[in-house]
Amino acid sequence: MKIKNVHGNTLDLLGEAIVAGQYAAGAVLPSEPLLGEELGVSRTVVREAVKSLVAKGLLRTGPKVGTRVQPAEAWNWFDPDLVAWQSKAGLTRDFLRDLHELRVVVEPAGVRLAALRATARDITEIEAAFAGMTHAVEHGGDYVTPDLRFHQGLLRASHNRMMMQMSKALAAVLRVSFELSTLKPERAGKSLPQHRAVLDAVIAGDPKRAERAILVLIDDAGREIERVLSSRRKLPSLSAPARRLIART
Repeated sequence: MKIKNVHGNTLDLLGEAIVAGQYAAGAVLPSEPLLGEELGVSRTVVREAVKSLVAKGLLRTGPKVGTRVQPAEAWNWFDPDLVAWQSKAGLTRDFLRDLHELRVVVEPAGVRLAALRATARDITEIEAAFAGMTHAVEHGGDYVTPDLRFHQGLLRASHNRMMMQMSKALAAVLRVSFELSTLKPERAGKSLPQHRAVLDAVIAGDPKRAERAILVLIDDAGREIERVLSSRRKLPSLSAPARRLIART
């Protein structure tokens, strides 16, 4: 795991505090000297952390108004740091609902285009990601990372420049879905044929079949997430490495 420097740690502390609600929307943050004293860092470190939080949409600054917390609607929810802070504070039903609805809107459209436009290189990359998922199920290891590559590969295969950029922005929020929907090891194995159906439809150049297949996959993952939430089991932290499957015996 990457070890963060003083700036990164300070950014995490302030970001986590805001996302956890320790500073409500509209609240004014303490002055830089006070925050520095509280966090044990220099005023310069605090200033840089605040700048980063402004860029992520969590804070705004202005003359005579101080540094104020922005409402959650203004936050950049595609930012990996923000998603990790929300994971640590607790994944809410609203957050997971928004994530599921985003997938339902974006991925079917991307997969339809992929079925029409995917190149041989695109298919090779998606096949390699699927092979990584299969290896994790059969022999143990990281399943979530190749799963993420699979879905990002599909969006890149759309060859829509905005969709291709969205594949990068979606990485953090998609990981939330994959981590939750595969908490049960058998769930990962069950999803393999569903992923294969999507890939086969893209290879066949059949956009309608590809769209139906990805919707089956998304809906099944959504139902699994609902079961996890209903069980009240501890949810994974996205600040930790992806959970590894245990090899089949």
